[in-house]
Amino acid sequence: MKLIKYFLEFIVVIFFFIIFKILGIKLSSNLSCYFFTIFGPLIRSSNKISENLKIVFPLIDKNKESIIIKNMWCNYGRTFSEYMHLKNLYNNKNNYIKINHLEKFEKLKKLNKPILFFSGHFANFELLAMYIVKQGFELSALYRPLNNFFLNPIMEYLRKKYICKDQIPKSIPGKGKQGTRELIKRIKQRKNIALMIDQKVNEGITVKLFNKDAHTINIPAQLALKHGYILQPISIKRTGDINFEITIEDHIKILNDDDEKTVTQRLNKKLEQMILNNPNQWIWTHKRWKI
Repeated sequence: MKLIKYFLEFIVVIFFFIIFKILGIKLSSNLSCYFFTIFGPLIRSSNKISENLKIVFPLIDKNKESIIIKNMWCNYGRTFSEYMHLKNLYNNKNNYIKINHLEKFEKLKKLNKPILFFSGHFANFELLAMYIVKQGFELSALYRPLNNFFLNPIMEYLRKKYICKDQIPKSIPGKGKQGTRELIKRIKQRKNIALMIDQKVNEGITVKLFNKDAHTINIPAQLALKHGYILQPISIKRTGDINFEITIEDHIKILNDDDEKTVTQRLNKKLEQMILNNPNQWIWTHKRWKI
């Protein structure tokens, strides 16, 4: 049954990818936004989204909640359509993407230390790794493979071709440890690494996110404390239909008495700021607080 489901999903996605390629970046983005705002709520549980919103915004009213959910689905749709236009976004001939505090990239290079770039699933989050590489950083991007094994090779191809050539799949329980071995190899080589810290993980530690326990990835803390990595937050915001701002923020300071939990908590605090600054473009469908 699952095989049939995945194959049908594959056919639907390929169909829309072909349509988006034909329509161009602007029209396909608007069309995909429209489809996702209509059909997204029929696919994902609105109860889980509402629960998540109330954790972050306890006093949120129904009108505000509806606006955030609608904007989230619209952004979801635009991001989906943009996979067919990654080349345009990389070339940036129409100034789709603006980078704030670009000088901080140059300062990072002069530190001569390995860097872990981290963020969350905001706007078109794929563009973050793309533009880190474009600024001259050698980068390995850690990602979670899709459950759909028909679609996953296509997404890997697009990511390797247009975003970051060195893609490291996260190891999934029961499906081997190849990703872990690849990550350890990059750490030994002192490679720069990029990852998202806002998804629920099976490995990690429990720390607070908006005052509620959340199982959180502790790889960044381990890299900073044991291997001297700089923890560098980077954020992205959609400022128009197909326009973005990427912001290089101040890196996370590591104190002498820090341990994995305090560092991981500090990263979650940074994630909280990102969510509060841009709630309309975060993916609220994740089961983020499930322990």
